[in-house]
Amino acid sequence: MSSGNRPKTNPWAKTNAPKGKKPQKKGNNLGPPLSTSGEVKFKEAQAILHNSVQKHVNDYESSSDEDDLDSVQLLGTVLKQYNDTGGTTDQTIKTQNFIQESFLSGANTCLICISRVKRDDKIWSCVSCFGAFHLDCIQRWSKDTVMQQKQRIEDQTVSEKRLCWCCPKCRSDYMPDQYPTKYVCFCGKTENPIYQPFLVPHSCGEICRKNLLPLCGHKCLLLCHPGPCPPCPVTVNVTCYCGSQQPSTRRCCSKGWSCGNRCGKLLSCDKHSCADACHSGDCKPCAKKSIQKCMCSSQQKLRDCAFPIWQCEKVCGKPLDCGNHKCDESCHAGVCNSCVLTKPRTCPCGKSTYNLACTEDTPTCGSTCDKLLECGMHTCNYRCHKDKCGLCLETITKWCRCGQHSKEIQCSKQYFCETKCKRIRDCNKHPCNRKCCDGNCPPCEKPCGNTLQCGNHKCSSVCHSGLCYPCQKTKEISCRCGSTKITVPCGRKQKVKPPRCSKLCVTPPECHHEKRDNHKCHFGDCPPCRQICNKRRPNCVHPCSATCHAAVIVKIEAQQGSMPWEQSAPQLQKQNQPCPVCKVPVKTTCLGKHETVDWPCHLAKPASCGRPCGRLLKCTNHSCSLQCHLVENSNSEVEAGINCEICELACSKPRPEGCTHVCPKPCHPDRCPPCKQMLRIKCHCGLTQPYVQCNSWLNVEKREELQSCGNQCPKNYVCGHRCKTNCHSGDCPNSDLCKKKIKVFCKCKRLKKEFQCETVRQGLAVVECDEICLQKQAEEKEKLEADEAIKRREEEIRNQRELELYQKKFSGKKKNKDRRVHEEEENGSFLKKYWLLVLTVFIVIASIVLYQVLD
Repeated sequence: MSSGNRPKTNPWAKTNAPKGKKPQKKGNNLGPPLSTSGEVKFKEAQAILHNSVQKHVNDYESSSDEDDLDSVQLLGTVLKQYNDTGGTTDQTIKTQNFIQESFLSGANTCLICISRVKRDDKIWSCVSCFGAFHLDCIQRWSKDTVMQQKQRIEDQTVSEKRLCWCCPKCRSDYMPDQYPTKYVCFCGKTENPIYQPFLVPHSCGEICRKNLLPLCGHKCLLLCHPGPCPPCPVTVNVTCYCGSQQPSTRRCCSKGWSCGNRCGKLLSCDKHSCADACHSGDCKPCAKKSIQKCMCSSQQKLRDCAFPIWQCEKVCGKPLDCGNHKCDESCHAGVCNSCVLTKPRTCPCGKSTYNLACTEDTPTCGSTCDKLLECGMHTCNYRCHKDKCGLCLETITKWCRCGQHSKEIQCSKQYFCETKCKRIRDCNKHPCNRKCCDGNCPPCEKPCGNTLQCGNHKCSSVCHSGLCYPCQKTKEISCRCGSTKITVPCGRKQKVKPPRCSKLCVTPPECHHEKRDNHKCHFGDCPPCRQICNKRRPNCVHPCSATCHAAVIVKIEAQQGSMPWEQSAPQLQKQNQPCPVCKVPVKTTCLGKHETVDWPCHLAKPASCGRPCGRLLKCTNHSCSLQCHLVENSNSEVEAGINCEICELACSKPRPEGCTHVCPKPCHPDRCPPCKQMLRIKCHCGLTQPYVQCNSWLNVEKREELQSCGNQCPKNYVCGHRCKTNCHSGDCPNSDLCKKKIKVFCKCKRLKKEFQCETVRQGLAVVECDEICLQKQAEEKEKLEADEAIKRREEEIRNQRELELYQKKFSGKKKNKDRRVHEEEENGSFLKKYWLLVLTVFIVIASIVLYQVLD
């Protein structure tokens, strides 16, 4: 019943008197006054009725938030900004179905407790399958799963030590630190969202703004919603996969597109190109084969062209640069690496550096180690050593984990006090009682022990808050004869119907058939008869082919009562229904005699088939387009009748080849008149644009004459002179008869002479230089040589000046220069004379000094 049919207030609240009080008497009361005892009983019954009505009103108001919501308006609000951006309805079908079927209708069920998820319940939704569960249920589910894994690890029944819990619906794994503790909206921005009838349940009403998948840089534009975010609706300009085409405007969610051309990208082998059509991602490896050498070039074999680099099993073995060791690397290219032991090495503590031969071990420096120990506070006090540093033995004052006590203890040891934590665990029932607890109390591990909803067993889960899981045990229910049994959950035995028996039912039929359809043993009434009726209808020769419609159960609504206690439930009665209309196909011809089709028997009469009439009109060019109708006064099926339409269309006959104009006459049966439309054409020379009639222009033989404007041709002959013929097509004629004069010069351009154009084309027009021309050429040559000689002399003088300035800058006085040269000559002459004596004295002195050093 909807909220508009139930009263939310008590209509008798003003007339009810409190219990134990007498009503006031009025002068206009009809009939004798009530007795005192009868009046009290009446007031008590009235109070009981009032409380009963008020209870129903309160119960209705408490569940009024579960009424159906305006799904159309809610969906329009959620999708408004997405649709304004350019999104289409087919892209949001998944999200719309999720909202309508799972939340707006209130039909979502928690798979853990198998109960309904209400709109004002605290929920948790999976990020993979978007399934919704009660927050208390998923907390207990995750805690029980982790505790069971811990128990298996402690019992050594499994070797895996990775703790996780999964979604009950899609089995996606979650880590223990992802334990759900808060009730948040679908987009995760609002904690404990308040349910509002004009919003999607469990949403905050704000824009989602989740990153769309695949990641494109855009955000979700829907309001906070359940289910997956729709594809990105933003339009972007992108090229095809191979980049050969111009950018195209596409949706961001489907921006990848192929032009269909050959990819042509160079493959990884650097020899061949990709022959596939334009595609996404990397090109496939080269499918060709070739002879490839190994990295050390000692072997070669036929390999895939896509994998040219390979190593043989040969060890390099070449001597390293130290001369003591050999390269132990397998097949490799290039020069071998230098010996690692020849590089500078440090002592174990890192304070001293040694340059030793590769055959010597690294010594210790003898200094204090001073490496930071594992405690992170103190350093090692031993001398430089090669092995690992020991534990820290420094004595410091440490605080326990809970921070209540302190003690002097070695730095490498941990200190735990004996104080027990008194905080309440997450079950809100038991204290922690862990010694020296740091505040992160573990989940409660005690058994719950509460009686389950079945009333027969107790909860075996660890201690938790909220309702317990349904009982996992089962009970058996049998049919009436006891031959068939089913298993149901514990506590639901009284609510489950018994199973059906496999034996046949022998109840006699209630319809006109001799016996019922064979069906199995059952409780209650037999199912309706499914046999064919086969009764005869009036005005029809066909038997009834419908399913038997005798003794059909019909729901009869009761009359509306004036008071709630006068309402009666609807009654079910068995009635015989009339036979349905006959639907046997009967051949029927349409009014226009276009077709003969099968129609149901109760509709079998001539009618319009809905097609155009199709009869040829008087214009002989078009047919009647009226809907199929009855034709009058028609001699044949193709001749139009009196009631066919009159053709009012324009002429549609084909025009002569080359004519693009429409016939000016309406639709007519005879030939079209010649086209007199004026056309604007260009003459052969392109200077003028005369007008001609279309029918004259279609005559190809007259086009040459029509296209000539009569003026002189503006083109030039090959010789460069203007054509003398009138406007014409093609090349200019009689170019060899040009007789215009042309000036011809000699080589020095001093003498000139005029010749006819024909003589110049034949190459006979030549002008030779005379003696004056030769004399001027010689004078110009001598002048040029004189100018070059002057330039060379000026260049030499300039270079000489620069050299003198340079020498003057880097040289001292002349006397000092001469003296230095004289001393160098004397020193050179002295060494040349007495070099043997000087060498002997030097050897003797060196021997004496060496002997004293050795002693």
